[in-house]
Amino acid sequence: MECLEIGVDGLEISLTPILSLSLTPILNLSQIGGSVGVSMLVRIFSGGGGGWLVWWLVGICRDVKTQPKKEKRLGGNRAALFVYATEGLENMAFITIAVSLVTYFYGYMNFSLTKSATTLTNFLGTAFMLTLVGGFICDTYLSRFKTCVLFISMELLGYALLAVQAHFPHLRPIPCKGHMNKCEAANSSQTAILFTGLYLVALGTSGVKAALPALGADQFNDEKNPKEVAQLSSFFNWFLLSLTIGAILGVTILVWITTNQGWEWGFGICFVAVLFSLIFVCMGKSLYRNNKPMGSPLLRILQEFHEIHDKEARTHDEILQRTEQFRFLDRAAIIRSTNDAITSTTQGPWTLCTMTQVEETKILIRMLPIIFSTVFMNTCLAQLQTFTIQQSTTMNPNLFGFKVPGPSIPVIPLLFIFVLIPLYDRIFVPLARKITGVPTGIRHLQRIGIGLVLSAVSMAVAGVVETHRKSLSYKHNMVDSLEPLPMSLFWLGFQYAIFGAADMFSLVGLLEFFYAESSTGMKSLSTAISWCSVAFGYFLSTVVVEVVNKVSGGWLANNNINRDKLNYFYWLLSVLSVVNFGFYLVCASWYKYKNVEVKQGDAEGKVEMAMA
Repeated sequence: MECLEIGVDGLEISLTPILSLSLTPILNLSQIGGSVGVSMLVRIFSGGGGGWLVWWLVGICRDVKTQPKKEKRLGGNRAALFVYATEGLENMAFITIAVSLVTYFYGYMNFSLTKSATTLTNFLGTAFMLTLVGGFICDTYLSRFKTCVLFISMELLGYALLAVQAHFPHLRPIPCKGHMNKCEAANSSQTAILFTGLYLVALGTSGVKAALPALGADQFNDEKNPKEVAQLSSFFNWFLLSLTIGAILGVTILVWITTNQGWEWGFGICFVAVLFSLIFVCMGKSLYRNNKPMGSPLLRILQEFHEIHDKEARTHDEILQRTEQFRFLDRAAIIRSTNDAITSTTQGPWTLCTMTQVEETKILIRMLPIIFSTVFMNTCLAQLQTFTIQQSTTMNPNLFGFKVPGPSIPVIPLLFIFVLIPLYDRIFVPLARKITGVPTGIRHLQRIGIGLVLSAVSMAVAGVVETHRKSLSYKHNMVDSLEPLPMSLFWLGFQYAIFGAADMFSLVGLLEFFYAESSTGMKSLSTAISWCSVAFGYFLSTVVVEVVNKVSGGWLANNNINRDKLNYFYWLLSVLSVVNFGFYLVCASWYKYKNVEVKQGDAEGKVEMAMA
């Protein structure tokens, strides 16, 4: 509807005409500050009519002209707060069982020491591997928000089942009352309940890990706003901080409750924590920028390799520029004009796929060596989460008169990360940004490389600490004793603290790298791929333990850790980590960052932006 503007004593007043009106101002005009707060009475005559209509205009706005209604602002830090809360609560539950399930398998389900370790690593490996399922669903069928709700619900069901089994004794084997060789093994139905609950948790947390980081990053992915480029990098740092805070609560309060009050309490509190995470992610629904599924990215890649022609023209938010690597794949691309229209299909081999599809395939191929070169670091992490916990059971757990549960030892690297993240984000990144000119301070691949170096150092330190611990067991004739050695378990904090710093660099670097480098249609899947590095590491851990046992003649074959050669194993991992870092340097130097053209509506031309 059009507005009629009238000038009165230097003021502009906008009225919406209903009839053909002539206006004659009468009475008072109170002008405050030139344009603010005008009260006036206007006598309005109808065009030929003679009737009087009196309108009171009270409290005219600051500019007097009617302001257009502002659209609701989506995304940003307000929306990200709900993502942080969801991640903290969900990870609190997951980390609690991740660090202490070995004791549950060993003490409650009567698994052997080796079976307990391998069962845990297989569970964790599956949890991270299944992130591919969540990422595929995100990009293909559901939004990231809906994917989070679906998989958190599955995780709730898993924790409920585990809590029920822990509560009722007849659902578990009879506890051991002596040597492990005389224990009653869990029957098939008890084992089935255990693994059903475990892998429901694994499936649930996998979907959250695939969808939630991408959902949070979407809140800072406005490419028209240059401030959000730096905010996106900070998001991943604060996302890790929220993950760390949840983990700290998990390995301290929840582990203490589990150790002293029973596993039914531990699983029950995990259930409540995940329930609240579901509530928080739903509370932010009205603030989220939600992605629209763009179809299967795997199908687009298959179209590239199998030369399947997609006859439907898609609208892309970005057009990936052609790169020189893997030029043989370019034969599958069709030519697109500047207005994104598909040309005639009579151009031979160039009529199969869009150039963006081809470049999506190239991006995935370039990413694979980076993933493979970070797998071994997570193999080392798996050893810390299994053998280090077993080491802690042989050491003095008292600190200032308080008995610290062995599974709470990971709080040391978590506290280190808790302090390090704000320093990194608020001090190191701004200083590095001034030197390098890179919005993130250092490039993603450089950050990952620092993490790999620190992981090798951590394994070497772990070997030194284990050598000292083992020498004390022989010195005090306590090799076969169940009494704690005269050595504080906080000696294990050195290797954990160094590895915590390594994790801060590598994990966040991987998440940020895969989100930034992936195309718009495969953000969630790429985030899931970064978690697959963790999954491969856990699976490889099981293989490494078995191979080392066979080749070495039984370094880790005893049920008594004091008779094992765990220190040799740690040093072997350190040497292999150095070799792995050399492989990573080759892969990182070969990688080429993507170039993208962002479509600016109907504006002429395109804005080219180099992603770093």
